[in-house]
Amino acid sequence: MLKAVIFDMDGVIVDSEPLHHKAYQRMFLDFDLNVSDKLYESFTGQATLAICQRLCHEFSLKLKADVLINSKRQHFDILFEEAQDFELISGVLDLIEDYYKAGLTLILGSSASMQNINRIFKRFDLDKYFKTKFSGADLKASKPHPEIFIKAAAATGYLKENCFVIEDSTNGILAAKAAGLFCVGFDSPHSKNQDYSKADLTITSFKEIHYSKIKTYF
Repeated sequence: MLKAVIFDMDGVIVDSEPLHHKAYQRMFLDFDLNVSDKLYESFTGQATLAICQRLCHEFSLKLKADVLINSKRQHFDILFEEAQDFELISGVLDLIEDYYKAGLTLILGSSASMQNINRIFKRFDLDKYFKTKFSGADLKASKPHPEIFIKAAAATGYLKENCFVIEDSTNGILAAKAAGLFCVGFDSPHSKNQDYSKADLTITSFKEIHYSKIKTYF
């Protein structure tokens, strides 16, 4: 029986990728990094620390990853405050409310920093729906490592068989499956060139997984 749902945030709850993309591009300019589209797309779903560590390795930088992180986050903070048209992804609030009314336990498992998670949840008044939130930035390993979803599933208080994950990225789907969880891949127009082949179910609209429909899988 379905008891709990674990949501990713970027690409599932909000389309923050354009803001992150701009922030990363400005950071790349700060350090004169020529990052290809292919390399950038491989970052999707990973925490900023893991991304900046990869950049230091790829470009043989003598800087510490924290220097890149601080630059990227400063750019993102400015962009976030300036963004007047920043909205929830279409249909996700209806889905969250549908699950909440059905009595499901909702958990967030995002690679975003807790600072970003909290300000997005505050802007859209989402805390009232969720039992707790996990930030990959606070954990030892980033997606595709399963740590964040192992912890999120444990926090639900239910067996893994009673939970599922909603993810939009290759790294997130791999993390969910490595954690032994049913995973719904959200093939969003905002998430480009991601691999959904490992997902248990792939959707293009949240209407496809409203409680009355998704509960039949459990």
